[in-house]
Amino acid sequence: MSKKENILIVDDEKIIRESLFHWFENEGYVVDAAESGESALKKFMAERSGLLLVDLKMPGMGGLELLKEVKKIDPETIVIMITAYASVSTAIAAIKDGAYDYVTKPIDPDDLANLVSKAFEQKKLRYENKMLKNNIDEISGPDSIVGENPAMKKVHEQIITAAQNDTAVMIRGESGTGKESTAKAIHNKSIRKYFPFISVKCGALTESMLRNELFGEEAGAAGSQITKKGKFETVDGGTLYLDEVNSIALKMQVEILNVLETNRFARVGSSELIKTNFRLISAANENIERLIKEDKFREDLYYKLNVFPIELPPLRERKDDILLLANEFIKKFTRSISRPAKEISTEAADFLINYDWPGNVRELENAIERALVVGKLEAIIVDDLPFRIASVEFNPDEDKESLSIIEKKHILRVLNKNKWNISRSAQILEIDRVTLYNKINKYNLRAK
Repeated sequence: MSKKENILIVDDEKIIRESLFHWFENEGYVVDAAESGESALKKFMAERSGLLLVDLKMPGMGGLELLKEVKKIDPETIVIMITAYASVSTAIAAIKDGAYDYVTKPIDPDDLANLVSKAFEQKKLRYENKMLKNNIDEISGPDSIVGENPAMKKVHEQIITAAQNDTAVMIRGESGTGKESTAKAIHNKSIRKYFPFISVKCGALTESMLRNELFGEEAGAAGSQITKKGKFETVDGGTLYLDEVNSIALKMQVEILNVLETNRFARVGSSELIKTNFRLISAANENIERLIKEDKFREDLYYKLNVFPIELPPLRERKDDILLLANEFIKKFTRSISRPAKEISTEAADFLINYDWPGNVRELENAIERALVVGKLEAIIVDDLPFRIASVEFNPDEDKESLSIIEKKHILRVLNKNKWNISRSAQILEIDRVTLYNKINKYNLRAK
């Protein structure tokens, strides 16, 4: 507790007023005193006190009237009433009007000091909570999804609609299109924004690892020495984002469906059911409808997840957003590395607009970050871009068909250089394996 808090003692009895004054002054508070409600109100208007100790019965303006006037000026001010036993019912009524608490005469200084300390601590916690909420609002206020393209305007509208409801959302889109950012935007605009947003990349975990990650683990289960909380437990009240749900094993799909239907689960190694309440947003990087036909994904879980679908367009279909995104990334990275913002040269701008961006927004973000780190000039030039991008033969006057040819040649060059190692090639191209396979089929590429 801070020892510099201000207290105003209001009592028409001099002995009580002076004894409380000296007591709290010795405790380290900044103390003032008033002998009437009128003089107390003048003092409060001149210099706001954080807490008032107010006698309920005083000549002229009584304690209840003073309480109401103080609360009109500053609702956050703490008011503790001092009353005789005979007027306890009146003191309780004062609490309904905003008083923090009351004490009865004769006053126990230690009890009153503890009450005052508790009141200031609660006021501090309320203030910190308010600041935290304001910070969250400030962080989540601006859209993390940038775009003026008609398709992106539709996504913005869907985000607002989804945020106003609590239904499950499934986000579709190629790798790098911003599925997790979209999920965060929905969370940050919803009533759950003050609770956790937790992301789980299902494709990176084995079935047993995913089970432990989601359900947690009881001490003693599979040799575990401690109880571990899972995401279903820690996300309570917030939003759970499951990426690559198409990769979840069928048995796990049944278990997840059961949690969604009952809002209950048990940790691995325990039979005790735990209640949970969260909003689920999922994303898929494969055609789930095809997986359902192949009996690799449960249709009932699909319907549970796909209540509100959102489709994110690839960056190559929203060329008019490329420079807008690039400049947002410039602002982001120049702030983090404490460097002045750069412009984009005309040649580099033409290149960015006409490049096909197989890795979508993520690839553009990485390219801008790299350009800011290595660039020596006041503006970003083509040579500042990553080699695998800048080395693509480029003519800004080429039409869209020529860009497809450029992409085809570039992918084939990467595949051949890496001896058709799909995982390595996808990593270099900054796309997932599924997208690379789709590109190979699209361009009918074959190993030499």
